[in-house]
Amino acid sequence: QLQLTESGGDAVQPGGSLRLSCAVSGFTLDIYPVGWFRQAPGKEREGVSCISGRGGNAVYSDSVKGRFTISRDIAKNTVYLQMNSLKPEDTALYYCGVDWTPYAPVCTIRRAAAYVHWGQGTQVTVSV
Repeated sequence: QLQLTESGGDAVQPGGSLRLSCAVSGFTLDIYPVGWFRQAPGKEREGVSCISGRGGNAVYSDSVKGRFTISRDIAKNTVYLQMNSLKPEDTALYYCGVDWTPYAPVCTIRRAAAYVHWGQGTQVTVSV
């Protein structure tokens, strides 16, 4: 049974840091890509970052490049999103999802539809 569970969201001040976790079960991280997306009220879901199954290659959106880092611990079945230098515009509900494309050396954050299963999300709020 596929399951993804996000955690680590919180309220922080601008410039602060958070580390989100996505614990997965029912598949292995060295085979399937996992992506982080976010959705702010009144906006569409936006791709933030993803990590490929084969090779663990990362992709970032322009809005977070240089501030966020995605990583994974295959043994712990967990994907992380380290978020530094947070800005108010990073405020959103953050979701992780799995792309059911096995052994791909690349991943995409351009199409949320590529991801077949999602977690419930974790809230990140950045404000003074």
